[in-house]
Amino acid sequence: MVNREPLHDEMRECAVKLFHHALKHASIEQAFERHVQCERGVLRICDDLYDLNTYNRLFVVSLGKAAHSMLAALQRQAGSRFEGIVASSIQPQFQERGFRYFNGGHPTPNAESIRAAEAALRSLQAQNASSLVIYLVSGGGSSMMEKPLDGEISLDDLISTYRVLVHSGSPITGINAIRKHLSAVKGGRLAQAAAPAQQVSLLISDVPDGAPDTLASGPTMPDSTSVEDCYAIAAKYQLLDQFPSSVRELFERRALEETPKSDDPAFLRSRWWTILSNEALLARCAEEAIRQGFIVEIDNTCDDWDYLAAAEYLIGKLHELRQRAGRVCLISGGEVTVKVANGGLGGRNQQFALACAGKIAGEKIVILSAGSDGIDGNSPAAGAVVDGATLEGARARGLNAQNYLNAFDAYNFFHALGDDIVTGPTGNNLRDLRILLSY
Repeated sequence: MVNREPLHDEMRECAVKLFHHALKHASIEQAFERHVQCERGVLRICDDLYDLNTYNRLFVVSLGKAAHSMLAALQRQAGSRFEGIVASSIQPQFQERGFRYFNGGHPTPNAESIRAAEAALRSLQAQNASSLVIYLVSGGGSSMMEKPLDGEISLDDLISTYRVLVHSGSPITGINAIRKHLSAVKGGRLAQAAAPAQQVSLLISDVPDGAPDTLASGPTMPDSTSVEDCYAIAAKYQLLDQFPSSVRELFERRALEETPKSDDPAFLRSRWWTILSNEALLARCAEEAIRQGFIVEIDNTCDDWDYLAAAEYLIGKLHELRQRAGRVCLISGGEVTVKVANGGLGGRNQQFALACAGKIAGEKIVILSAGSDGIDGNSPAAGAVVDGATLEGARARGLNAQNYLNAFDAYNFFHALGDDIVTGPTGNNLRDLRILLSY
């Protein structure tokens, strides 16, 4: 750890504590306690009631980084009366009876992702009008349950396509638009498979507010994107030459199949509820920052911006705020984008933090950026924290911050300084949290 003035260390510790407080109090367990209850066989999910005794089958599909936490929370509220399928990249601490588990890949699919999708489709196609299907959907589900709609697309081609999309610089809405139109399970196609069953989706959202069908590429919801959107995104980000031939050929022939829209019969008996999102994470952080005596402002303007533009904007906003009050906490949610040209270890949060370090050198500012899932890119860290002394400390250790930034190797930079934030997988996924403190 770099030697700093005591006040520096106090503020850095404060930023880290605010992050952990937000994680703890925007929990899946608390969300289920608020929104899901079961009494005398009647299940309440938000505003809806389901008499479980009237259904012949109760089937659950749980997918994403929070798949295990969500299923455990459902069972606590409604009992162990369900059967179903769980797909996550995280190993469960234990397995619920009646469920099949698949260790899908992230951020790219693997063979288990394919098997999970095939198992889900078979099981859902076996449901009927007397079945209740409950979907527990969280971030990361796009890669953990996947099957190409076109049989010519191999697993290797699928992995290559995901890598191209993730590194394209496109916002997540654009990435998932293309994923949906290549998939047999995304963009509402799971709901199509389960029709005419009664269906309800509980969403732990890691996508922009107002775009719930982007979560895990919207497997249970009407798709708001179109094939024309996909062709436009591929052209804008020059993706065709990077796609494998099986995918490129579909785009060149304009042969993508349209996804089901809101008028599809599959959605006549379907409901969707977002029970936890990035908004809750920011609110818990803000409440604690106010309690700590900060003047607090939340600003999500830079959601889905390039990380450099986001750094400029938020630091500029912090400078404006501290003209009115010295002790300021600026909170920002959502995600920034990073177009990786070559890469070491890191992710968007550490890349953002490293970019900020050079812009606040010598100032009484602390900036933390971290992912609520505990995973930042391909690194073991959730994110990182920087302050006005970070660059000075790096130079003392012979570290050139700009070289690490250019190499997209922010994790190794922060790990060498002891400034990486490591939580391990949190079992939750509510997008990212950026905390900027001025003192």
